[in-house]
Amino acid sequence: MNGNGTPQLGMGIGWRPEIADAIEGLSGVDWVEAVAENICPGHLPDALVRLRERGVTVVPHGVSLGLGGADRPDVQRLADLAARAEALGAPLVTEHIAFVRAGGALTASPVLEAGHLLPVPRTRDALRVLCENVRIAQDALPVPLAVENIAALISWPGEEMSEGQFLAELVERTGVRLLIDVANLHTNHVNRGEDPVKALDELPVEAIAYVHVAGGLERDGVWHDTHAHPVTRPVLDILAELRARVSPPGVLLERDDDFPPAAELAGELRAIRETISAGPVHDLRVPGPGPVRETPSVEAAGDDVRERVGLEQAALLSSLVAGTPAPEGFDARRLGVQSRALAAKRAGVVAKLAPELPEILGGGYRAAFLAYAQIRPLRGGYRRDALDFAEHLLIDGRPEDAAARRRLTLWWEERAAPRPPRRATRLVRAATRAAARAVLVRK
Repeated sequence: MNGNGTPQLGMGIGWRPEIADAIEGLSGVDWVEAVAENICPGHLPDALVRLRERGVTVVPHGVSLGLGGADRPDVQRLADLAARAEALGAPLVTEHIAFVRAGGALTASPVLEAGHLLPVPRTRDALRVLCENVRIAQDALPVPLAVENIAALISWPGEEMSEGQFLAELVERTGVRLLIDVANLHTNHVNRGEDPVKALDELPVEAIAYVHVAGGLERDGVWHDTHAHPVTRPVLDILAELRARVSPPGVLLERDDDFPPAAELAGELRAIRETISAGPVHDLRVPGPGPVRETPSVEAAGDDVRERVGLEQAALLSSLVAGTPAPEGFDARRLGVQSRALAAKRAGVVAKLAPELPEILGGGYRAAFLAYAQIRPLRGGYRRDALDFAEHLLIDGRPEDAAARRRLTLWWEERAAPRPPRRATRLVRAATRAAARAVLVRK
């Protein structure tokens, strides 16, 4: 631990089942980070258990709380995250400064799921909501919380603060730790013209719990934070800039897809380690226990503030996933890029969760799913999405090939119901969906 109570983690890598064996064989890995929602407290993966027995720290990394959303954090989601932290013996847990769903009671509109981390506006209203949500989460968790800056393709109009100022205010008001993703700083530099050095200058770097490093690629002038490509030199340069300001307690390599051989992972870890080890650093660690500080107070975000933020977020998310007009002040072209990226991500996740669907549909899977996604927003998670997609095809009498249609029917029946919906049920569901879309358009 350093003087502000942050654990010294060292060099880490994101744990994923696909590379579990490779991680066990890598040298110099002090800790791993696991996606919290993929961990069952009573049935930890054997590979994670073995790592823990070797003394490797495991940190749960949440992706579904939506701390930047207009609603207060869900009690059950917080309890689940706390249970995972306790099951793993984690010294801290992490989440994102983002919203992942919108709508509901605050806006009198259907709840929509993004299936992705979306940026919150850097406004006073959004900051008040975020601060209160962070404090609610802090009170519910058994260990400290750190929150991560995210990458974004789009910018909110009328923002009142820079990213560094927004994060500094958040830390000042809540005492929360920061998880700084240098790849996300690079993404926002390319996509939104934000200066990563300026952001680092404005950050309270002494509040950093650890750092993420990840790869991506640039396509058509847009940087895509894929976590499926090698770490680039510009990202390592930002890491070097951060390291010149503080010795981070931990640094972690993220990789979520297109996993390379273990030797390539080791090479990326080595490049990160060399970047951290090079040159002088202003070490901000306190040599001994500092004075006890009072917990900062946070002004509660009233329902009027939450409603304003909720309406803004619902309008944006509706335009991204339900085809409603772009809210005033947004770049419609960028919204189109983000909308297509969300649909493509849905198609990819559903294909992973239900590999039988692309197998049954063959080369037509992707086009069929993207057409479905244009008229059916994500609601209820990706597993429900897979079932709804299959039902949608069956209602339309697809696939045209009779054998493929029988296979799809059997797949759907085994997971959803004893038989596909009858005509009356289909008509009711179609009318319900049309009414929901009409509500979104009016919003």
